[in-house]
Amino acid sequence: MIARFTLNLKKAALIVTHLDDDTLRAGETILSHPSWDWFIVSLSRGGQTDHARNFLQALLQFEAKGVIRNLDTINNQNPLNETELKHTILALLPEHYFSLVISHYPAGEYTDHNMHDDTGKAIILLWHSGIISAAEFRTFAIEDGKKSYLPRPIETAGIYKLLTKRIWKEKQSIITEIYGFDLNGFEAKTTTIAESLWPFSNSIEVKKTFR
Repeated sequence: MIARFTLNLKKAALIVTHLDDDTLRAGETILSHPSWDWFIVSLSRGGQTDHARNFLQALLQFEAKGVIRNLDTINNQNPLNETELKHTILALLPEHYFSLVISHYPAGEYTDHNMHDDTGKAIILLWHSGIISAAEFRTFAIEDGKKSYLPRPIETAGIYKLLTKRIWKEKQSIITEIYGFDLNGFEAKTTTIAESLWPFSNSIEVKKTFR
């Protein structure tokens, strides 16, 4: 059964494919728990100076530590090479023991974004094998109705939270002022007033979501 509880978490890791995914999909969780020891990994655009600098600025806003990598340097395959992806994630994490790990949903978040699926699956397999230890694992819970509308939080997910006005404004500021996305662009439009996550307490349950 999907876990529906929240632990008194202290050490948390967030692993995302794109640098803005941290804010769009888990910004509320980070900003609402500034006392947690956050480490954020972004797997792409690290080779682009402006993006890397913006990511580091976002870390300061989150009061978090983290690292950004250029995913293209792993390989250009579609899907991504699972073994190399797992090795890269392990090398980027400062340690492998966490109270909470958050990443992408392995069975699709929104249409035609296989890199998200591959990243989520790689981390779940690391958790299942015991190489990464976590008391709880959460995945983003979003969908786009097969491209019929912009990605939105799933209201029936195990965790669904409406953002306070302050948190929403802070998220919007990170997306538009720090990351520099246009107010009328995809990223700003999908900075929703709610966030949702699927929480799992064991790897067997989350592995059932693989497709």
